[in-house]
Amino acid sequence: MTERGDIDRVREATDLVELISEVTKVKRSGRSFMAVCPFHEEKTPSMSVDQARGLYNCFGCGKSGDIFTFVEETQGLDFRDALELLARRAGITLVRDPADAQRRGRRGAAVEAIRQAIEVYHDRLKKAAEAGPARAYLRNRGYDVTIIDEWKVGFAATDWDTLTKELRAGGVEDRALIDAGLSRRGRHGLFDVFRGRLLFPIHDLRGDPVGFGGRRIEEIDRNWTNNPDAKYVNSADSIVYHKAQILFGLDRARLEISEEEPAVIVEGYTDVIAMHQAGVKTAVATCGTALGEGHFDLLRRFGDRVVLAFDADEAGSRAALRGDELQSPFRLDLDLRVAAMPDGLDPADLVQQGRGEELVTAVRESRPLLESRIMNDLGRHDLETPEGRARALDAVAAHLAKVKDLNVRDDYAGVVAHHVRVDRKVVHDAVEGRDISPVFFPDPERPFDRIEEALLRVVLDDPKALEVVTEADFTDERLRHAFLSIEDRRGSGIIDPATVLDPVARSLLIRLAVDEEPLPSRGEILARAKERRLDREIAVLQRELASMDEETEAHSAKLRRLIALQQEKRSSTRM
Repeated sequence: MTERGDIDRVREATDLVELISEVTKVKRSGRSFMAVCPFHEEKTPSMSVDQARGLYNCFGCGKSGDIFTFVEETQGLDFRDALELLARRAGITLVRDPADAQRRGRRGAAVEAIRQAIEVYHDRLKKAAEAGPARAYLRNRGYDVTIIDEWKVGFAATDWDTLTKELRAGGVEDRALIDAGLSRRGRHGLFDVFRGRLLFPIHDLRGDPVGFGGRRIEEIDRNWTNNPDAKYVNSADSIVYHKAQILFGLDRARLEISEEEPAVIVEGYTDVIAMHQAGVKTAVATCGTALGEGHFDLLRRFGDRVVLAFDADEAGSRAALRGDELQSPFRLDLDLRVAAMPDGLDPADLVQQGRGEELVTAVRESRPLLESRIMNDLGRHDLETPEGRARALDAVAAHLAKVKDLNVRDDYAGVVAHHVRVDRKVVHDAVEGRDISPVFFPDPERPFDRIEEALLRVVLDDPKALEVVTEADFTDERLRHAFLSIEDRRGSGIIDPATVLDPVARSLLIRLAVDEEPLPSRGEILARAKERRLDREIAVLQRELASMDEETEAHSAKLRRLIALQQEKRSSTRM
């Protein structure tokens, strides 16, 4: 049986109502159930649970999904782990691919090797004579024994294979050492990856140790000439560690983030620890790579507010996140903000100076990312001169051109117009001159067209409707976007909204799927939709014909098409 078969068996064996009732209050309401949403604070139920479909949707915060999504988001698991948890809960033994089982066995061995390495490194930091400069560095940063023990900070010996020999003696196999990223194979055998460095253990969401971040200690580096590495060296991607999908400290911070606190992203390991010392328990950091979609996908599981807390010089530029990958907060579906660090210092420096309260204030007073980038660009130009204002306008226009929401763009255009002393229209003209063609999404609060909404509900209820429903039936961009995400399911016999990859479309489709409002008959809705589609095409042809030369072949072709459509409409109306 394939993994698809496993998924279907687990889905069929799991009662979503029972699953949700394990973490929150659920009560029956008509043919479905209503639950107090566990994803946001509320007193009255706002989460609709469709037991038959196995789908839920909260009308308060917008969270939606199926049994797997619910476990992923409430317990911080990935899909595979959620599947395994639900399988155990249902008493189902998953079919194991031999190769997959082997990979999982290797992963377990690698994790255990890293777990042992953490203890070896930690003990060496506290006891080894050569770790003296590392201990001095930590004391200067304000780290006492309690902090060192809490974060299991360690130190790697300067010798080539100290760790490798010690773990081998403890029964760890060479393959596990290599899989774990602890050792590499050289000309004379295995040697240690980390040498002469202060080490910070990195854990995944489940709390499994998966790698290390290693910081160079200057005094040791001066005395050890054979160390060409950079200030920071991180574990390489491996069977257990994928830096684009790991955030240092998230295993500790996820519960606080789930409690409506913003996730705070800082530069490095010492900054995360400093933030936690200051009381900001939601601080995390990337592990030697730029922020990317994988990191934000992790954070979306627990909350939708993120604060970037880089130093003053970096906050604006680093917010670009791999060039233009982060075009605006709206595409990420996050409330993304920037905290200005006092005096341009990093969190570790501020805590060392006893200014932890200022960190808390900076996070609390963080500004929206786009506002921060615009104000930074304006501040870099002399707005007292015409030339300076022109350069500032050109700089901020590049940011505004990437904003897809028309209302938000207009609001910021007003702010820019005030600072550069021009009319708001001049700002809009400058933005349009960037030659970027943004797609404007309508106000999400605007009601849907009732016929188009009903039509999409018909498709969800009866996939056979895909044989006659087309993209042209939808004029509302939101509904068209959702329809296109399931159009390829034609002939599948079933449409499961929870399997749609696009998060915006998935949320909308689930909300429509659990809607209990009675629908007119399928035939009536399809007929109304067809009539409206014909009306729109007829209107377009009539406008085109009015501006064409009647003697041309093109005019004759369009006229024939118009007559055919009008006849089709009359026939449909008589039925």
